[in-house]
Amino acid sequence: MNNLFDSKSDSPQYGMVVSENVMVPMRDGVRLATDIYRPADKDGNPCSGQFPVILGRTSYDKSNPVIWVDAVARPFVDNGYVVILQDLRGRGLSEGTGDYFHTANQKEGLDGYDTIEWAAEQHWSNGKVGMVGASHGGIVQNMASLYRPPHLAALWVDVAPTNAFRWEVRQGGAMALHMYGALYLHGYDSQEIADNPESILRIERGAERLREEIWKQPFKKGETPIAVVPNLEKVLMHYYRDGNYTEFWDQESLNHAQHYDRMADIPAVYSSGWYDPFAAETSEQFSHMAVKNSAPQRLILGPWNHVSMRGAGSSYVGDVDFGSTAKWGDNVLNVERLRWFDRWLKNVNTGVENDPSVRIFVMGGGSGKIDRSGRIDHGGVWRNESEWPLRRVVDTPYYLIDGGALSKQIPLQSKLATNWIHDPKNPVPSISGNVTGFYEWIVLPEDIDGAYVPQRARMRSLIPDGPLHQIETDLTVVAKNRPADTPPLLADRKDVNVFQTEPLMEDLEITGSVIANLWISSDKVDTDFTAKLIDVYPPSEGFPEGFHLPLEDSIQRVRFRQGYEFEDFMKPGQIYQVNIELPPVSNLFVKGHRIRIDIASSNFPRFDVNPNTGEPIGQHTGSEVATNTVYTNKDAPSHILLPVVPID
Repeated sequence: MNNLFDSKSDSPQYGMVVSENVMVPMRDGVRLATDIYRPADKDGNPCSGQFPVILGRTSYDKSNPVIWVDAVARPFVDNGYVVILQDLRGRGLSEGTGDYFHTANQKEGLDGYDTIEWAAEQHWSNGKVGMVGASHGGIVQNMASLYRPPHLAALWVDVAPTNAFRWEVRQGGAMALHMYGALYLHGYDSQEIADNPESILRIERGAERLREEIWKQPFKKGETPIAVVPNLEKVLMHYYRDGNYTEFWDQESLNHAQHYDRMADIPAVYSSGWYDPFAAETSEQFSHMAVKNSAPQRLILGPWNHVSMRGAGSSYVGDVDFGSTAKWGDNVLNVERLRWFDRWLKNVNTGVENDPSVRIFVMGGGSGKIDRSGRIDHGGVWRNESEWPLRRVVDTPYYLIDGGALSKQIPLQSKLATNWIHDPKNPVPSISGNVTGFYEWIVLPEDIDGAYVPQRARMRSLIPDGPLHQIETDLTVVAKNRPADTPPLLADRKDVNVFQTEPLMEDLEITGSVIANLWISSDKVDTDFTAKLIDVYPPSEGFPEGFHLPLEDSIQRVRFRQGYEFEDFMKPGQIYQVNIELPPVSNLFVKGHRIRIDIASSNFPRFDVNPNTGEPIGQHTGSEVATNTVYTNKDAPSHILLPVVPID
């Protein structure tokens, strides 16, 4: 037991003492390594009495000082909680080697149940347990909730996917390749190779060359660096090849959204950001649980990516600053979390029952000026709502017009269409995107003299996880492979079809999910169609073409246009309708800006590139150039549906 009385709180109520690696038994006898942080007196002794418990379960390092100790243990212990941080089965110092399959873990819910009930029985516990955690740390909260442990009293679920098939891994039938990058993180410190330096080095070198490895498709068994961890290679092959909705995807750990009715009726907060990959799932979970549960449910959606709500916090993401109120970080987050858990675990009247059900950040409305860091002031405001989705929105079609216009007026002509060439060897580059864990590791300099550099200090996202001006740079993954005559500005590429409104005569807000309804054809039996929504600024000195602010994007693999239970190939030249589902967003397009939708057939490496051959998913033997078409006429009126909020 270690005395950690030196709290970082300005005026701590308690010191902190930790019992490290307590091995907590699960029902099958496997023991999970658990650190227990308890309030301590001024002499460093554990305080007597009973306290509520905050539980965090993680597939990463439970003793990480930034993510767990300073962000969770210290502030909660300071305020009279016991904090339990636990390595998941098969991770860290827990037992269960061989039971870990990224997020496809069969025993996750039961392990959560057993840990919660163990904590509630301890002499220092008041019998009420709350859970916190982000991403995988949010998944395990939902998994525990499925089994309704009697002493689980409240949740704060942050940036958690609930259906891996739909958004996390297979978006629109394509593979979201950030999960390939994420497997390097989980492989590097996996228990299976802990005593195998050669295997660890293979993972490390692969991560350092991730921008090259990502081109080596199709991924084949035994040939990627992930192969050194067989469990994770099995997962990769499912992620990459299972384009249909198979039994693999139907596991409750990968699709607990289908089991919302089983989840505990307890107070819960769901938080995410517009540039997080899981904003759709977070908001949909809130919507379902708010209807199902009698206990209060809350939704918070900010202008954040997967991580920027936490940590030090920031008012900006990528090239865009959203103003001072956008900055949360652990300081603001813990004030909010303490109010939430004080009410439900301590029965303190903190007023959370009177908080709005929904808090969203409406992006936009800033000055548009460039600050000293080169970021554009997009601005935005927080707004309280009582529901999600908003019933007052008006789903408004904006039609794609031949020649590149975007209009509320349906086209009058017939037989108009826009054609382009989709060359899988020259895909449209992903300038930025809603990704997580897609890290390439920086190669350490030779003269570092053996100094230790934390793993995460070496990482940068292969695709910047936030809005960037849509122009290619030397850091873009496809830059080295791009033909010399390909323009760097995406809007100028021949395989990117730009449809935009005239400069707006008045402000227009959209809040909610966006659908692109397209009439398409191809000279191949299968191909992809992508859609990206952009807020186009007027030309300025810093951006003569206007700043092109991406809001969201998505994709649809055409063989899955009828769903994911079967494949339906096209007949070359025949017209089909496809719907591309984009995640929710809230943005104010101000007067003078343009609304733009980009239609293309690739977005790499955000998604894997369709080889256009119609071969089995992830097992193609080559690629073919496709001529693709989107129709823009009265008989095939391609359009996007925007959730327009009436402005009073």
